[in-house]
Amino acid sequence: MSLDPPTYLNSLQSNIRARPIPWEGAVRAGTITDNDLQRIKTVDKVRKDQRRQTVEADQNAYRSLLLGGDGEKSVLESAAKRADVIQYMLVLASDLINDVPPLAATLLDHPSPFKPFLPLLSHSTNPEDSIPLLTSSFLASLISASQTDSPKATSQIDEALPKLYSYLSTLTKSQDSGLQDIAVQEYSALLKTKKARELFWKQRQDTVNPLVDILRAAAGAGRDSDSTMWSGGASIRSATEAGLSGGVGLQLLYHVLLAIWQLSFEASLIGKDLEKEQEIIALYTQLLRLSPKEKTTRVLLSTLVNLLKPSQNRSTLLPIATTVRLPALLTNLKARHLTDEDLLEDLNNLTSMLSDYTSSQTTFDEYASEVLAGRLRWSPPHRDATFWRDNARKILDENQAELPKKLMEIMQKKWEDEKQVLAIACNDVAWLVKEAPEKRGQLEKLGVKARVMELMADENEGVRWESLRAVGEWLRYSFE
Repeated sequence: MSLDPPTYLNSLQSNIRARPIPWEGAVRAGTITDNDLQRIKTVDKVRKDQRRQTVEADQNAYRSLLLGGDGEKSVLESAAKRADVIQYMLVLASDLINDVPPLAATLLDHPSPFKPFLPLLSHSTNPEDSIPLLTSSFLASLISASQTDSPKATSQIDEALPKLYSYLSTLTKSQDSGLQDIAVQEYSALLKTKKARELFWKQRQDTVNPLVDILRAAAGAGRDSDSTMWSGGASIRSATEAGLSGGVGLQLLYHVLLAIWQLSFEASLIGKDLEKEQEIIALYTQLLRLSPKEKTTRVLLSTLVNLLKPSQNRSTLLPIATTVRLPALLTNLKARHLTDEDLLEDLNNLTSMLSDYTSSQTTFDEYASEVLAGRLRWSPPHRDATFWRDNARKILDENQAELPKKLMEIMQKKWEDEKQVLAIACNDVAWLVKEAPEKRGQLEKLGVKARVMELMADENEGVRWESLRAVGEWLRYSFE
């Protein structure tokens, strides 16, 4: 997978290459040595084929230039006080490993291949400081090259990755989409191995959360207000060539989706927690509704397939997928004129997976899945008298009262932008009390009655009406 280099980084590197550096003065000042200067000039501002030939003929010399060794300091350490030299050498180092691929392996053979570079990631707390930015670009290229060829310096890479991830996370948290895109593309370059993905997930507060925040902005849903995701309130008309909601450009969206897709290959490890912490199924369903390009649709579908495929994820994630109406959305997608073969294969696999699940579900299973997903909508069971007559006691008793406990958990939230969730919960309480009056004490111990009475004063008319009805059922049995 190869992505076009970020424009901002390309422009920065080009400007630095064009700057004149007074190398002889740096030698006289003792900033660099004569040997350093000779090695630099031999490969600087020459044709790529000439540079490659020079470096391949003496790779150890260029390893010493960048990393030190045999009594020599790295040029990055000896020139620590010269920002212009550091910037220039970081750009040249990136050019060297890109133009001369064998050099990456030679660098990784060094006992401490990252030692001169890692301190530069904390050169400044300013995300626009070019030195950490250029350092991250070099390190991402070097580690990525190691993952592609034969893994070398494994323990050093495992030590360096968390530090690199931490720096890149500062870019994804910035408000500059150019810096965000640099970080996300470097994440993609790094997430090629199981170990890299596991380390990325381990730091998910810094790595995954900001990426999901970008996706939430694109979907038009904030972290604390997700009604749009669950209601499917937006449509493809909300998206444009320039971007989606929240000013998220399509290119940045695509790159973030690619990074999450790479992470989804560890679905057995991350699936349940990713849903619990991020409500990823609802988010991806909403993004599918909005997706204006086949390439974004393809990555969204492929990620969902990866997440739902492991058997240990299905009992948790498939019910949520049905609750957020993913099956209906997939039916709509099939009606579009889609041509990408991988996309169509994932669409068929996902449709088949959900069809197998829904065909085996009873009405009780559907209701339980909706409650356990943590959001309620006016699906058929809520107003079906037969359903409540047949299932009220089962709902109250099964799995140590799991469903009424979850219902109470739902009711304790404010649902500022989704008041109907509270109205539906009160409706369900009314039915439970009506059909299983002997279980009222169980609900009272959970705090359900007290919460329903609080909701009688809610500003929303629907919530007031349904809570009044629930309290009415309690009073009816109290006076009988």
